[in-house]
Amino acid sequence: MEHPYRCMTMADLETQYDARGTVSDFDAEMRAYRNLSNSAYSNLSVICDIAYGPGDDERIDFFPAKAPNSPLFVFIHGGYWRALGRSDSAFMAKSFVSMGVGVAVVEYSLAPAASLGQIVDQVRRAVSHLTQNTQRLSFDAARVYLGGSSAGAHLAAMALQPDTSELGSPVKGALLASGLYDLEPLRFCKPNDWLSLTKALARLNSPMQLPAPVDVPLVVVWGETETTEFKRQSQDFTAKVSQAGGSVIEFEVPNRNHFDVIADLADPETRLFRTAIDMINAPKKVVSPKP
Repeated sequence: MEHPYRCMTMADLETQYDARGTVSDFDAEMRAYRNLSNSAYSNLSVICDIAYGPGDDERIDFFPAKAPNSPLFVFIHGGYWRALGRSDSAFMAKSFVSMGVGVAVVEYSLAPAASLGQIVDQVRRAVSHLTQNTQRLSFDAARVYLGGSSAGAHLAAMALQPDTSELGSPVKGALLASGLYDLEPLRFCKPNDWLSLTKALARLNSPMQLPAPVDVPLVVVWGETETTEFKRQSQDFTAKVSQAGGSVIEFEVPNRNHFDVIADLADPETRLFRTAIDMINAPKKVVSPKP
């Protein structure tokens, strides 16, 4: 049989990159996101529908911290670039706001209506728009942190690329959960039905093929029950950042799957939430790249 990637057959790749297939009730995982998010919208102050561009999907919902000039956690949702939105993605807002950290949840256009390049551009512009409107939104532009899960972790990693400095994005750190950092294997399985990746486009949009983000601290995590390939993607990206001299914390979250691992951010008692708050309140010093 054909072995298109790392000695795996196409059938192997379909299994490894089928995130939904790793849980018994995918709909229940999505309901958990929505229920927690609905509670945030019902119980917190929120500014909805902040436009960062002319498109109908180019919108942000912002949950301010109680004190002005507070840090900001910008969350980028997953959904394999083709599903979910900001209304599903505010599940961590109550926990962060209770700790004095504002939260912004970003909407972007979905594939296949939008190309991956367009989605990456939208996320970069969303972060830039936030940092250019700090006085109106009352948060500290020097303390902006990104978070993302699955496809959202990929998009957050892409937003850390050096060219975002041209857009005025002073990101100070990122939490990346269950991310996809090398898109080459996706060319050979189901996700390419909506991504339409060529080899060149996969490389252009793969953080593993781009300069490692070494100037900000990172937290990279994944769930215990995820597939071998999803785990490897995170481990390889962590190794790339570490070898380049970056500051990165990595760990596997026990008893968590591809979907509920990020929901730990809704619980202040979890290791994931505490690690995120530690990064925001006491970020590590920048480590210079090795010569």
